[in-house]
Amino acid sequence: MKMEGNRDEAEKCINIATKALTAGDREKAAKYLHKAEKLYPTDRAKALLDALTKNGSSAGNGAYRRRPAEGSGAPPGGEGQESGGGDSSKGFNKEQVEGVQRIKRCKDYYEVLGVSKEVNEDELKKAYRKLALKFHPDKNHAPGATEAFKKIGNSYAVLSNPDKRRQYDLTGGEEPSSPGHSHGGGAGFDFHRGFEADITPEDLFNMFFGGGFPSSAAHTFTNSRTSYSQQTDNRQERTEERNDGGFSMFIQLMPIVVLILVSILSQMMVSPPPYSLYSRPSTGQTLKRQTENLHVDYYVARDFRSEFKGSALHQIEKSVEDDYVSNVRNNCWKERQTKTDLLYAAKVYRDDRMRKKAELMTMDNCRELDRLNNLFRGG
Repeated sequence: MKMEGNRDEAEKCINIATKALTAGDREKAAKYLHKAEKLYPTDRAKALLDALTKNGSSAGNGAYRRRPAEGSGAPPGGEGQESGGGDSSKGFNKEQVEGVQRIKRCKDYYEVLGVSKEVNEDELKKAYRKLALKFHPDKNHAPGATEAFKKIGNSYAVLSNPDKRRQYDLTGGEEPSSPGHSHGGGAGFDFHRGFEADITPEDLFNMFFGGGFPSSAAHTFTNSRTSYSQQTDNRQERTEERNDGGFSMFIQLMPIVVLILVSILSQMMVSPPPYSLYSRPSTGQTLKRQTENLHVDYYVARDFRSEFKGSALHQIEKSVEDDYVSNVRNNCWKERQTKTDLLYAAKVYRDDRMRKKAELMTMDNCRELDRLNNLFRGG
């Protein structure tokens, strides 16, 4: 009868502790849970104490509950809050709590996945599938499940990469003894040792299962006074990446944009020459004229005669003749080069057709160059 009486008193203490957790009074909750353990040890009281001590989360109605997503009005200290009940509650059991604690105690990636160092690729995938489904935050609501899920994903991402796995095997996976890298009762790895995964645990899960568990709202997880919204963080990271990518693209394209603008401005600022060696209807230079000295044809606009007279006209005609002579000289050089190439090819290949083609070239520009040279000499 005494044991039964102690059991009833222990149940009352547990209920008081549960209400204290709901009210955010962790100290009172811990006091009554310790009292319940002394009166009548139960798995429920023990699990509540473990969750309270290691994760700072609350529970109620015989099942541990993770608080729902809240805004800025969430109570400080990262302490959980019992949901209103019904479908909105997020319950978890003792097995899930113990599973999370096992993952946290693991000292290397092989131990996390529960495989040996000789594991092959298929066995590694099988182990990851089993654990990922078991510890996904949308299915496992135990305190610390999100951290465990991340460690499982990171472990698989490293061990499934041959290069990273080889490097990891060489350096070993022992957890560092420095207190700066371990907290919460041996709750993690040193993730700054060069073995970070190239993909997030959530993306890795989606690759395996074609998307996560259905979830209509962001879930807020609590762990030792640190809370965060997983889906909100992911969206923010992706938005920041897109913003950074757009800014980087703008920086890369800026030199090209500047060059285009400079080119447009230079064209707008530099007026076209008042003459052309060829008729150009687009600029209105369609009136044909001839220079006084070398009798070179050129084309001007209708208002040319009123704008250029005397020395200005003489300077324009000198520029026309210089441009014309330069063009003729260049074209003559091309004609001679072409004829030389044809004659050489005809000689090498003994091709009379090429030889006749070279001999029949009119060499118009070279003849014009000779005419200009004779004019220069006064012939």
